[in-house]
Amino acid sequence: MRTSLLVALLGLAHCFASAQKTIKPYPDELLVTPEKSNFEKTTTHGELLQFLDRLAARSPYLHRIVLGKSHMGKEIPLVILANPKITSAAEAKASGKPVVYVQGNIHAGEVEGKEIIQQLLRSILLGPDAHLLDNQILVFVPMYNTDGNDKMAKGLRPTQENSPLETGERENGQGLDLNRDGIKTEAPETRALMDVILNGWDPQMMVDLHTTNGSWHGYSLTWAPGYLSAGEAGPYHYVNDKVLPSITQNLDRNLGLKLGPFGDFTTREGWPPKRFFTYNHHPRYLINQMGLRNRMSILSEAFAHERFYQRMHSTYAFVHEILSWCNQHAKEVWQINAAADKAAMESVLQGAGKTKKGVRFKMVAQAKPLAPFRSYEFQAFTTANGNTQWNRTGRIVNYDSVPYYADFKDTLAVTLPRGYVIPAAFAAVAQQVKQLGGRVDTLRKATVFVGEEFRVEQYTKAKRAFEGHNMASAEGVYAPREYKAAAGDFLVDLAQPLANLLFYALEPQSDDGLLVWNFYDGFFADKDLTKGPQAFPVFRYFSEKNNLNLQHGKSKKQSKQ
Repeated sequence: MRTSLLVALLGLAHCFASAQKTIKPYPDELLVTPEKSNFEKTTTHGELLQFLDRLAARSPYLHRIVLGKSHMGKEIPLVILANPKITSAAEAKASGKPVVYVQGNIHAGEVEGKEIIQQLLRSILLGPDAHLLDNQILVFVPMYNTDGNDKMAKGLRPTQENSPLETGERENGQGLDLNRDGIKTEAPETRALMDVILNGWDPQMMVDLHTTNGSWHGYSLTWAPGYLSAGEAGPYHYVNDKVLPSITQNLDRNLGLKLGPFGDFTTREGWPPKRFFTYNHHPRYLINQMGLRNRMSILSEAFAHERFYQRMHSTYAFVHEILSWCNQHAKEVWQINAAADKAAMESVLQGAGKTKKGVRFKMVAQAKPLAPFRSYEFQAFTTANGNTQWNRTGRIVNYDSVPYYADFKDTLAVTLPRGYVIPAAFAAVAQQVKQLGGRVDTLRKATVFVGEEFRVEQYTKAKRAFEGHNMASAEGVYAPREYKAAAGDFLVDLAQPLANLLFYALEPQSDDGLLVWNFYDGFFADKDLTKGPQAFPVFRYFSEKNNLNLQHGKSKKQSKQ
């Protein structure tokens, strides 16, 4: 037996087959690059396209399209698996089956996702997992960041300890982190994702595949749901309280894999760890934005310090379990998301002008601490200059009752409006709402609205750039008033499924809205706020004075998207 095939067969042990299943070896042309290189190399863009061609020639259930092109003009392949074959989002919707979207390689140095997606495609189409197409439609983007993928070099991911020997770059061809682009959507990759997948295929579940940056916890893989902030609670609690705990238990019981919630700790607080904390809640992260879209989402983070083949093993097993869950609980997933759609619209129809929703949040500890918390052990030693330093011992230990900071409490809440009036001069703002998937209408005649004006007393910008932006913030007060909108102005009625996302994007005091990402810099450039407050250009309304445009949560005249 050739060495490459032996290695591949060993790698295929993680294809999640039970002891009763016999796995037939795949031909050499269907082995992925790590399997053919003793896990020293990772797949290039050209190798991925060749692999997908070979699969398509062997299966009637694969349909391949181009998601879009990267900043550097590289094709981003998108693969749809369905039985019977599905070729469009309209066909998927008509089928009654939920769509599950799995994305790899948003950070091109975190390579496990693109590799195990190829293995999953192979196993579903040609191996033992055809049943995963019984009740769902699977959409895969193995290599989302095609620009960064082939810029391979050594040392780009030092915490992965030269396994594989080379990886791609984190950023795309513009130098942007694609996982911070969910609100401003400056990258062509993000705009294609919004147009084709999030607003087109409308996945009921999204899985985004990553590798940690190096925290020495004791888990082979950590996970997180799309965090709950201003969104509906149903999808979050289903994933966080039911799906993820069940999958974690199954993988421990069946494969001995230790999984846990995503986070980091710092030894600067001493040892044992005083807290374990996750990343923030912002919808610039696509996983979090899915919650504001009333959809389920899961972040997967392989443990950087394990070897490449181990990281592939844990990621494959985790994604396989998610797909199995969604296949078995397809109706339940769909119903929970549909209920969230309805609740988002009802909250506007019933609560506009009365209820308050958060626009800024802080991270707080969950009610229940992590017990146990699994980690590599650290011990103190004194350096030559007398300082205390914490060094890892190499022994994995369990600690009880470590506070887990993974909930988010609002620090600022504002009254929920029925919608927003965007002046015609701010067409770029209206266009961005459309880009996110929101319905935007154009007023045919002058109309008077009753609501609140936000009077900006302070407008500041960060001195240091982040993702090419000196991020902005505004402080001020709300004042009731009537507002006469002109013909040609834009109307965003929040009585639509994406109400929570559009509220978060359009509120001027939101901690991750359009104001933060400099959409109003031109407006404030010549305003001297020391001379008095300035009315924010987008008006938040509670009702229309003559009620001509608003009827039952829909506008009479709708613009084309």
